[in-house]
Amino acid sequence: MAKSKPIRVGIMGFGQTGRQIYELASRCDDIEVAAVADIGKPDILHYLLRSEVKEPERYTLQGNFLVNPEFRSRLMQIEDPAEVPWDMFGVDMVIDSTGKFRETSHMQSHLNNGARRVLLRTLPQDGIDRIVIPGINENEAEVADCMISAGSATTTALCLLLNVLSRSFAIECGSMTTIHSYTSDQALQDYAGSDIRRSRSAAENIIPNSHEAGAWLGRILPAFEDKFLTSALNVPIHEGCLLDVNLVLEDASVGAEEINAAMRAAALPGIVGVVEDPIVSSDVIGNPLSLLFDAKGTIKAGNNIIKTLSWYESLGHAARLLDVVRIYSQLDARQEAA
Repeated sequence: MAKSKPIRVGIMGFGQTGRQIYELASRCDDIEVAAVADIGKPDILHYLLRSEVKEPERYTLQGNFLVNPEFRSRLMQIEDPAEVPWDMFGVDMVIDSTGKFRETSHMQSHLNNGARRVLLRTLPQDGIDRIVIPGINENEAEVADCMISAGSATTTALCLLLNVLSRSFAIECGSMTTIHSYTSDQALQDYAGSDIRRSRSAAENIIPNSHEAGAWLGRILPAFEDKFLTSALNVPIHEGCLLDVNLVLEDASVGAEEINAAMRAAALPGIVGVVEDPIVSSDVIGNPLSLLFDAKGTIKAGNNIIKTLSWYESLGHAARLLDVVRIYSQLDARQEAA
């Protein structure tokens, strides 16, 4: 039987998530990265990739091409989405992993330049066709979708947790705080930025921050529209995040063990898992799950409040982005076969 043609992907932004997407794709046979656009020079992008992968010898730079045993990718030093010539590379989907170009006008630039679809690795700033979270609403994806978001690592973790628990328990409302590793848009030394608190050193401070998950939660899980407060604490670690969620339940008889049992029963291979050991943030580095529920962190407070802890990191989100790419490729294949 002939091998099926791989899905051709373009990546905009070769930061941490972009490199993780590329590395994951280089180890599968159904996706190839045709081109990468980033503000960095090719030799620097190659150096950064090799500095963090387990087998750096797999990745070589040949002129302006990043090469691995599965495919070769054209590296382009381009900052503006409107300037990337995706039509030259026959890409099926562009993954914008910059976290910067989140408006529909930016996404339209990718489409205008030859991309069939655009997938944001974070939440959008305005209306798009679809937010797709694997494990929750992938069945809602449609062939006509062109502008898509896979949420964010935090949004995905929260939605997966609520989706599981809401099947077994009635949840009145709740709050979420992500204790989040510092991000590339934060200054490592005090430096004036657009936000006062985020102008302080990310390497030296716990920095309170807002989080957009609450504003989009109702679009992914309609039952939670306007029922959740979401916030973030950026802390001085490089990787590994903790989701701290407080749930107000309608049934006061539900205890911590019932919550843990529901999570154990609903574990989703490759996406949701449960850990029984007393782990810390460094233990989840390199974990491809989007949600690792911490059974030891579940606590009941008062009559009907349950506190839960869950772990995640950016690699899990990179894996879900590729899952979304596959979802749309399968939709296209079914349409062509019909």
